[in-house]
Amino acid sequence: MHGHTIRSAVFIASIAGLYISVAMLAPAIVDFYFGNPDWQVFAVSSFVVGAICLAAAAANRGINAPFSRRLGFLVVNLLWITLSVTGAIPFYLASLGLDMADALFESVSAVTTTGATVISGLDTAPPGLLLWRSLLQWIGGIGIVALGLLVLPYLKVGGFTVFKMESSDTSEKPFERFALFVRAFFAIYIGLTAVCAILYMVLGMNAFDAVNHAMTTMATGGFSTHDASFGAFQSPALVWTATVFMTIAGLPFSVLILFVVRGRWDALRDPQIFAYAGILLILTILIALSLRLSNGEGFGMALTHAAFNVVSVVTTTGYASADYTLWGPLSVAILFMATFLGGCSGSTSGGIKAYRLVIISSSIRSGLMRLIYPNSVRPVRYGSVAVDPDMQRTVVLFVCAYIGIWALGSVALAATGLDIETAISGSITALANVGPGIGPIIGPAGNFSSLGDPAKFILVFLMLLGRLEILVVLVLLLPAFWRA
Repeated sequence: MHGHTIRSAVFIASIAGLYISVAMLAPAIVDFYFGNPDWQVFAVSSFVVGAICLAAAAANRGINAPFSRRLGFLVVNLLWITLSVTGAIPFYLASLGLDMADALFESVSAVTTTGATVISGLDTAPPGLLLWRSLLQWIGGIGIVALGLLVLPYLKVGGFTVFKMESSDTSEKPFERFALFVRAFFAIYIGLTAVCAILYMVLGMNAFDAVNHAMTTMATGGFSTHDASFGAFQSPALVWTATVFMTIAGLPFSVLILFVVRGRWDALRDPQIFAYAGILLILTILIALSLRLSNGEGFGMALTHAAFNVVSVVTTTGYASADYTLWGPLSVAILFMATFLGGCSGSTSGGIKAYRLVIISSSIRSGLMRLIYPNSVRPVRYGSVAVDPDMQRTVVLFVCAYIGIWALGSVALAATGLDIETAISGSITALANVGPGIGPIIGPAGNFSSLGDPAKFILVFLMLLGRLEILVVLVLLLPAFWRA
């Protein structure tokens, strides 16, 4: 690889680091306001990170390598590494006394919007640190949408705009000018976050809780300011509000832009949206009926908890309104299966994502029909559009890699001494960027603090793999990538 390609990637990552250093001032101000001495940690971290990134940016300024797939892969990986490492510095230096493994785990969980945590006692944790966790998730959500809508389609490894459809369809670029698209995205993302925060306050949250939860709701990150997550509020109105905003956050943002800015109702006809909505509806009804019949809970409250936790898991937010591992084997099995699914492409959610499920189901149907009619032509379709063979191969490659890495991650975690339930659920919850797993250790009522450092580093790698759509990371492991 040419040196100017690497230097260009370093320059871009350095600029991102500068933004992170500025963001550190927000928790510094909050801690200073509340009289917490950790404000000095954030202030010093901001200065150090800013100085290093400024020096790196200045040293590589003017290196304008033409944008290529190789540069794109390198930039994406370097950006998330930069965000993860710089985000970990305040966690490591703050008064909670986290070691390096814990600090890196918490930071990676934040920027990948996974929501797994190693911090106990959130109810009494320093306010600046709580805000930093939420802010990192919110920033990570911005990066995830940009990745899914702008970068991955160019790199041919996924993303909402991989399909070249007619101009009347929803996969067209919402705006021909990139600047207009960016402004529209930020306006909608910030606007939805603000509306969510206001509704949370109106329905009973204090301002600090409302702002934190609004950021992690729209980022589908799931970090809370309480150990009990949303269960701390005991308010059906808050639970349903969060359910609605998590559902919105799981939609493709390009569709939201077309709908909000251009008034395009037809944008909502995208096949992955129907698949996404159908999955949420079916799983919610199944769990609500299970709670009603097996636990004797009133159907209204059963539906409330079922909808919230299904949407939370499918959108990979990771909030919990109750310990759903106590709901019986059927509910646990459904929610474990939901961990794999994910929301729509071009959203802040993780997982396999709905558009891949649509293509896989169409491929299976096409294959079965050709067994009956071997001479027929049965193209794989995404809605009314035929999916090209390259895209089909990419989807199959991704899903096979996804399942294989989940299996390898489970074995690796088991090798560190974890029980099989924790290892299997921990591997998929990290890879899918969901947050809580299954079982008493890392379930919705627990956290990841008791895991050993080797297990935490494995989970860190899995979280980054899942967030960067796996193939974007794996391609860097090929020697051919680094050859000139």
